Amino acid sequence: MNEKQFTIFGGTHREGSYLLLIQLSRTIELAFGKFQQGKRFILPAGDYLYIGSALGGTSSGSPLARRLMRHASRSAEQPHHAIRAEMIELFSMSGLIEKESIKPSAKKLRWHIDYLLDQPEAELIHVIIIQSPLRVEAMLARLIATMDETSIIAPRLGAQDTKSSTHLLALANRERLFELLQCHIPAMLKL
Repeated sequence: MNEKQFTIFGGTHREGSYLLLIQLSRTIELAFGKFQQGKRFILPAGDYLYIGSALGGTSSGSPLARRLMRHASRSAEQPHHAIRAEMIELFSMSGLIEKESIKPSAKKLRWHIDYLLDQPEAELIHVIIIQSPLRVEAMLARLIATMDETSIIAPRLGAQDTKSSTHLLALANRERLFELLQCHIPAMLKL
């Protein structure tokens, strides 16, 4: 397993929040489903960051593992993201999933992030996993949106269920972002 593909914070909870680091190999034009009436956005080659959560609300199952496995899958007969195999190893070693229970993905595009992750030019390269029942997704989004290392593609992109947040951002400096998150995420988990 490639440890550099995952950064993990928190305890042994089966729910939590996460950040997806996505690398776009070339510039694409993309509509995020019905977002802004199907407007197409130009996304330059480079890094992008998505902030999400899978809190589940149940004591059984592993909503966080299931959600991340879904993100690492593509629709139809497209090949999955390379990180998916490592994710299966990580989650099975930690007892969050059993390898035998993983079924072939029949992913349908539902959320804004699905449209980007389904593109062959987009590769999910790193996941920051925050195993905690605390609702830190909104705090993370606010913090990250104000950093010099990120820029907003469109208000509310990736966060249609919120009024003033954006959860999909362009990322200019991943190393600096990781440094900042190493300080801020543990502090959020102490609240």
